[in-house]
Amino acid sequence: MLISDLANSGSNPALEHLIRFAGQRQRLIASNIANISTPNYRMRDVSVSDFQANLAAAIDQRREETGGERGELDWSETSELRKDGHGNLVLRAGTPSGNILFHDRNNRDLERLMQASAENVGVFRVATDLLKKNGDLLRAAITQRP
Repeated sequence: MLISDLANSGSNPALEHLIRFAGQRQRLIASNIANISTPNYRMRDVSVSDFQANLAAAIDQRREETGGERGELDWSETSELRKDGHGNLVLRAGTPSGNILFHDRNNRDLERLMQASAENVGVFRVATDLLKKNGDLLRAAITQRP
């Protein structure tokens, strides 16, 4: 078994995909916060539920093909989720609807931005903690330490 097989086994690919999504989404949220009072600025975001559905479909497909224990996730592109030249996730944000358009043509909503930021940071922290624990277990197994 090669190291790449170990790295692409279990929950590692899903966690890595989730970390990339959360990191890129945090950049979008930070940009929205930085431009909260910029005239004509429209907040941008991506659909978390669409990402979750896409990730779930990729996990289900991997389970059908390999039993779910190993292999990379073959996720599909959508209007918001794209693959770069290396197959990595790239977000393509849109303008969410539902916010009030103010007199300066800005659709700001500070409360929603703070909520989205807190939730996104929580997801990122949990995913990185789980990935770190997986790495620690693998390191302990390789070095034969309990």
